[in-house]
Amino acid sequence: MSVVPLQALPIEQLRQRSSTKWRKYGDDVLPFFVAETDYPAAPAIAAALSRAVDLGDTGYTPPDPGVADAYAGFAARRFGWEVDPARIRTTCDVMMAIVEILRRVTEPADRVIVTTPVYPPFFECIPEAGAVVERVPLVDTGTGWELDLLGIEAALAGGARAVLLCNPHNPTGTVHSRETLAALADLAAAFGAVVISDEIHAPLIHRGATFTPFLDASPVAARVGYAVVSASKAFNLAGLKCALMVTADDHTSKVVRSLPAEVEWRTGLFGAIAAVAAFSAESDAWLDAQLAALDENRVLLGALLAEHVPAARYRVPDAGFLAWVDLSELGWGDNPAVRIRREVDVAFHLGPYFGEEGRGHVRINFGCSPELLTEAVRRVGSLVG
Repeated sequence: MSVVPLQALPIEQLRQRSSTKWRKYGDDVLPFFVAETDYPAAPAIAAALSRAVDLGDTGYTPPDPGVADAYAGFAARRFGWEVDPARIRTTCDVMMAIVEILRRVTEPADRVIVTTPVYPPFFECIPEAGAVVERVPLVDTGTGWELDLLGIEAALAGGARAVLLCNPHNPTGTVHSRETLAALADLAAAFGAVVISDEIHAPLIHRGATFTPFLDASPVAARVGYAVVSASKAFNLAGLKCALMVTADDHTSKVVRSLPAEVEWRTGLFGAIAAVAAFSAESDAWLDAQLAALDENRVLLGALLAEHVPAARYRVPDAGFLAWVDLSELGWGDNPAVRIRREVDVAFHLGPYFGEEGRGHVRINFGCSPELLTEAVRRVGSLVG
């Protein structure tokens, strides 16, 4: 049975939002930079939060708000992955979780591998934990991107102690294969390193792709890995602050349990309430409708670029609502998003923020209405001579 795509809210309503996407720039700018979506809240989430407000339920987050059980159910339904809720702890957000785990598994000045171009906060959270960033860029195969396993092996052989993985990858939308993830796990095990897998975009896998949770890639991956997950990207809940640290081995579980109680106390109560509703089966239909809308938009973006900005190079992503677009051939410099915002009032994310490989690129958030996406690309096209 076909799924009716979710409809984005009209821009007049979106302009009333107080979040970063709609407040960073003035009303003359169309925002496509930060990873917020323009859809109405899932009904189950709206109902749960409304009930909490009505009750004045705004106190401290309890030791077991139900998120672990809810996520275990979600992982089983959506990924076929059996997760032990007893091996899950919550915290404020994904980046905080990564920092806290890194503090436990690395020593000061240890090197941590990132696979560039990659989510910009990775470059900040590693030094926050006292470690040092080591870049091993993705391999461009001509049709997609893959982990550079030989490069990662060389970095591990040279002393790197951890890999900070983006799975699925932001900004390329790459969904790493089970075989690749298992090979990465074998490398980590061979050199006594660990893998921390940021799986925040995992619920947003498009048709034709299959998501493999890192901890489920192989028995070795379960032993060397930590997964950090959240409902915040798929359900647009970033402001509510709730992430989960997931493990699948006695040793890694012990490491996460050893984190200070304050790490768990930082979980937002509204974040936990919303996450329980998001991960419930009641929200599956909403998520499927959003995926249908995103599927249409990821294809639409390709058609729009071909029509209005034919020099752009774009590969349809296999996950998420973020597009990685190469505008180098236009000659607009290393950071074309700057000119685009200044001259046509369209705000894309700045490519160089994702690493050296981001020069000449922009990242475009297509979690919006087709009409808004069309207007943005039309404006960019007006700059093409």
